[in-house]
Amino acid sequence: MNPETFPPTRDAALARVHAVRPSDYARSRNAIEGAVTGLSPYITHGLLSLPAVLAGVTAKHSLDVQHKFVFELGWREYFRHVWSFRGKEIFESLHEGLLPQTSYSALLPADIRQAATGIPVIDQAVRTLYSTGYLHNHARMWLASYIVHLRKVCWRVAADWMYGHLLDGDLASNHLSWQWVAATGSRKPYLFNADNVARYAPSNWHSPGSVIDTSYEALDRIARQPLRPSRDVAQTPSSSPALVEPPLLSEPPSVLGWTAPNPAAIAGRDVWLVHPWNLADLPDSLCTDTLVVGIFVRDFHHLWPWNALRWKFVASRMAELASLRWYGDADAIGAALQGARQVRSTKEPHLEPWLAGWAICETAPALFPAVDRRCDSFSQWWTRATRGMRTAADLLGTLPKPAR
Repeated sequence: MNPETFPPTRDAALARVHAVRPSDYARSRNAIEGAVTGLSPYITHGLLSLPAVLAGVTAKHSLDVQHKFVFELGWREYFRHVWSFRGKEIFESLHEGLLPQTSYSALLPADIRQAATGIPVIDQAVRTLYSTGYLHNHARMWLASYIVHLRKVCWRVAADWMYGHLLDGDLASNHLSWQWVAATGSRKPYLFNADNVARYAPSNWHSPGSVIDTSYEALDRIARQPLRPSRDVAQTPSSSPALVEPPLLSEPPSVLGWTAPNPAAIAGRDVWLVHPWNLADLPDSLCTDTLVVGIFVRDFHHLWPWNALRWKFVASRMAELASLRWYGDADAIGAALQGARQVRSTKEPHLEPWLAGWAICETAPALFPAVDRRCDSFSQWWTRATRGMRTAADLLGTLPKPAR
């Protein structure tokens, strides 16, 4: 994929929904060149809701509720479910992994950052991540497993790094997926070997003769042993030139057209706040004189910077929706909004410390019924969320109103 694979438009998002072939997806989704949907950037940033995705697909294809496509949509809501109960705990190990925390490094080695490990599957994954802002889920798992279990890097350090480069980065999905691989959020580690890569990836990803070209038993032993300096698993440096890691930016590039919060611009007006996670078409319920304001909160982006690809994706779509686009710290945005007659927006956990204090927030559409007890495994959550349902139509029938 190239950066132009994900045009930041609603039409491009809907075109991807219409192109989904559930049977092909179920059969080949684990392959790097399989029939994946590429919907995640649009879902993450709210151009599409999960109900809208499923409704669009089932308009052409009848699906059992246990279909792999529905199952994978469930993972996104499950991770949000965990986040809603655990809060900031998702950024810490939910339980101890294979080794004590002190066995893992707090630094991501340069050869990984530079795609110069000499292991084709790892270097290809990093190059793809940097050039497109996207990575097939199987490749994310391979990369995470290698970093945590073979190179002994703390999962949190690596998860933060990957989040910054992902076009579809979601803090719950990303960090809890890393915990699943690391066995700090699951019962066993995720491991892979060269045979697995050869089965699911194109030839330039194949890694014969590398450290992963061994048995799962051997890999499990490595994962459970502290790394000794004399037994570093890094390979001979790659013959390809080392990459320069794209910078992560805590503010949008000025060419994307943002200004500081301006109280005078909204004084006495009804305001609809557009943020990076609610980039759907504007609600039909907005009055014609409602002022649409896009916001980037400096406090968030100083903690979680993005690469230029993601800034461009979000800012380009925001420019279609909002005549004003502000970048500023939370206090400045909050102060500027106080002069508005009314402020409304969409609830979003990424902005939880601030958004509810600024606006009357609508709840973003959910696909699955709410599970009011914390579930510490996906299977437990899935059983409760789909109880009594046989088809995807049954699931959609539980929604309080049609998806928009």
